Amino acid sequence: MIVEIEGLRKVYQGRQQVVAVDGIDLAIQPGALFGFLGPNGAGKTTTISICTTRALPTAGRVRIAGIDVVQSPAQARRSIGVVPQYNTLDRACTIYENIHFHCLYFGFSRADAKKRTEHLLAQFHLTERASAYPQQLSGGLAQRVQIARAIAHYPKVLFLDEPSAGLDPQSRIAMWEAVKRLREEGITVVLTTHYMEEADELCDRVAIIDHGKILIEDTPAALKNSIGAQRVYELDLRDLQGIPAFLEQLQRRPGIASAEATAKGVRIFAGGGAGGGEGLLSDVVSAANPYGLRDLTITEPSLETVFIRLTGRELRE
Repeated sequence: MIVEIEGLRKVYQGRQQVVAVDGIDLAIQPGALFGFLGPNGAGKTTTISICTTRALPTAGRVRIAGIDVVQSPAQARRSIGVVPQYNTLDRACTIYENIHFHCLYFGFSRADAKKRTEHLLAQFHLTERASAYPQQLSGGLAQRVQIARAIAHYPKVLFLDEPSAGLDPQSRIAMWEAVKRLREEGITVVLTTHYMEEADELCDRVAIIDHGKILIEDTPAALKNSIGAQRVYELDLRDLQGIPAFLEQLQRRPGIASAEATAKGVRIFAGGGAGGGEGLLSDVVSAANPYGLRDLTITEPSLETVFIRLTGRELRE
């Protein structure tokens, strides 16, 4: 395993004790693109901070490429690339210099640093902006520079903490493509995100994390299939008092995997097979009308659906 996390725990002491990470165990295969998915404050960034030697754990162990990050932090950093949530490019240096100096810091000769910098500028389509300064770049371009700099020393694992935060949709897609191409260099990628579509698009495996614990971990497809539903109906109702009776009625209908109350009405998980199909929607609408059906949304199961089933609340809280 390239990343091994055992019994990881982080407790912040102060006026009030805060358990940020609460017993995480995880093993990540070399070459994987692995995602931590969860809401803000779930413990994703703290976990990454410990893995990248920026924070010390209260308990537990992390090994990167077999190296204990607490016992041998300097050695571990040679195998780690990090792109934090915020822009950390040196504003006094050009884009070329940001990458070039990083190479020199990690022991490259001047000739090798120049060659590596020019290669990365070309790889990330930044050659024309080599003489620009970070403050002259858009958020998407700056993020690509940060990724290029982070992999300049040929790390075995790249950690991306909320890589698309603040990016517009076009820049986000460009960043996704850049991350996918890292596999060609044999780099294992570990990212954190609270965007379900990002985890679904990029990751081979996803761990859904909340309150410092891993709730479930599997491939995105397996996680969505675990819902046992092919469609999700969100019903907005006027008569919230009648929801218990409505739920009891729904449970008897073939083709419905499960149903639950929400703040605005009812959420129905509709399965396939016998009793499902086209007739189900008509039956649901007819049954909901006496309870004042105001709106109906139909979606396919997503990673957010999985999170809602596990925690009972929306992913982006």
